[in-house]
Amino acid sequence: MSDILIDVKNFEKQYMKKTVVKDASFQVKEGMILGLVGPNGAGKTTIMKALGGLIMPTGGSISIFGETSEKGLAHSRSRMCFMIETPYAKQNLSARENLEKLRIQKGLPDKSRIDEALKMVGLENVGKKPVKQFSLGMKQRLGIAASLLSKPEIMVLDEPVNGLDPEGIVAVRELLLKLNREEKITIIISSHLLSELSQLCTDYIFLRKGEIVEKISSEELQKKCHDYYRIDTDNNSLVPALLRNKLDITDIEVEKCGAVRLYERTDEIRLISKTLYENDVIPTELHMHDANLEQYYMNLVGEKDVQYNESTEVSADS
Repeated sequence: MSDILIDVKNFEKQYMKKTVVKDASFQVKEGMILGLVGPNGAGKTTIMKALGGLIMPTGGSISIFGETSEKGLAHSRSRMCFMIETPYAKQNLSARENLEKLRIQKGLPDKSRIDEALKMVGLENVGKKPVKQFSLGMKQRLGIAASLLSKPEIMVLDEPVNGLDPEGIVAVRELLLKLNREEKITIIISSHLLSELSQLCTDYIFLRKGEIVEKISSEELQKKCHDYYRIDTDNNSLVPALLRNKLDITDIEVEKCGAVRLYERTDEIRLISKTLYENDVIPTELHMHDANLEQYYMNLVGEKDVQYNESTEVSADS
């Protein structure tokens, strides 16, 4: 069986002849925690709504669990759950009463699943406390518990930590990691808190103005966000071999222009420079780059598109 659960090809969505997502192609594999990242209007929520069948594509195709037909997609979506808008709950009812009402509406026969879901999200001891007395973090966890009633294989979550205090953010993050690792749930998530995504996601899709500008794994992204020396010379083609053969340095990356990014032994730059000179390679740039996820993001999507406020590093609503 293929480990590709979702396969989106050339997805496009237009509203009143305005294209909001253009030619988006990506795959979601089993076990992923996929982060959708982008500034306002990037298209993240549009993609999530299309996965949930809330909107129809203008072009392209969506395959979920190998199904592409309208009937097949409807069946496949029964194996998923979605939390795209603010979780809905009856404010005067308790968490358990809300889940019981939802269980009946969905026709789910297993009453014990309510207790399981509440325990998974840490709300098993709230008793008869009405939802109107819940903190925002508790309401978010109740929304996730509601999503878990049907034992989903894929969760799609739009801004699940939006507006939460630091304690609430940590609680939701740890919950999602637990669901991914212990319940084997594949997760698609958007967030404007890049520092949180960096502690959660296995893969990322960066969007800008409705287009995917990069698809990258967590390992690849972390490497790109490490501090590094950028080495540019009058003969870049010789640099990788010199670093390997003369200094036993292998953790490097060659840019398209030929310049080399050095990720190891950055405290020995004098020796590296001396080695290059001794082999008739003249450095024209030896510069330390202090990298971080936010700066990488801004460089990728365009700093002028990124908005700041007091509570978030990057605003990425769409």
